[in-house]
Amino acid sequence: MSAQSLLEPSDLARLNARRNGPGLRRLASHLGLILGGALLWGSPQLPWLLRLPGLLALGVGLAFCFCPMHEAGHRTAFANRSLNDAVAWGAGFLSFYNADFYRRYHQWHHRYTHQPGLDPELEDAPPTTVAAYLLELSGLPWWLGKLRAHWRGLRADFRSQPYIPAEAAAAVSRSIRLQVALYALLLLASIPGGNGFLFWYWLLPLAVGQPLLRFVLMAEHNGCAYTDDGLANTRTTLTLAPLRWLMWDMPFHTEHHLLPSLPFHSLSNAHQLLVGHLQHCDPGYLAVHRRLLADRGALALPAPAR
Repeated sequence: MSAQSLLEPSDLARLNARRNGPGLRRLASHLGLILGGALLWGSPQLPWLLRLPGLLALGVGLAFCFCPMHEAGHRTAFANRSLNDAVAWGAGFLSFYNADFYRRYHQWHHRYTHQPGLDPELEDAPPTTVAAYLLELSGLPWWLGKLRAHWRGLRADFRSQPYIPAEAAAAVSRSIRLQVALYALLLLASIPGGNGFLFWYWLLPLAVGQPLLRFVLMAEHNGCAYTDDGLANTRTTLTLAPLRWLMWDMPFHTEHHLLPSLPFHSLSNAHQLLVGHLQHCDPGYLAVHRRLLADRGALALPAPAR
């Protein structure tokens, strides 16, 4: 059953309306979190214990720049395509993603959601042991994966990634090279000061914020059916308003997958219209993770067809 068949055409048209205002307000507040966290973390007159909330706010803000990158990558966060692309690239830069690579990767994820052998998010198998679960939650596999992906992108080696077609490889590689070159310039510029600015205000905070991002992203599809049924292969998680804000409303994830053309600010309204049809609608991330830990064996990928 398609999402379009579940909604009235008038509702769908209303939900699909794109505007710049909601995205600009969300972006400004997100950047405000990063700036506020940086100012508190970088206040030497304060004792360490009072500065640590600033480190956490800075780290969470940086790690969750993944969310505006994802939304603008769909080109739905703003009414203007150029603004979408600029925000996606900048947010990806801050969160160590390349937006041009991710857009094509993510298109395949939507096309083949939670289908083994097709969905690129299943290239790394879901954790089926407590040790694997904790490792994924730590963010270490994510860091290693990003380093490998950027290295392949620098060499324009996309042979194992069918979502990067030959005609797009040069453009994606140029984008990754530009991003890595800017990282290198920032590193070189920080050396004369000798104050470790990039480590203290980017790498360390990003590492601190990454586990919370892993925590929420692990709930989107893990424990759902390995099927092409959009009502069964994705989870909506009902959570607190601050986390919905930070995630650009992505906890309404089934709604997003059913209707990927919707702007993030329409997802809560879409939820009200679709909630009765959702197969996975869980009351909070802690409840989801308790179930994932209890049913680890069910996360194993099905054996390939012979």
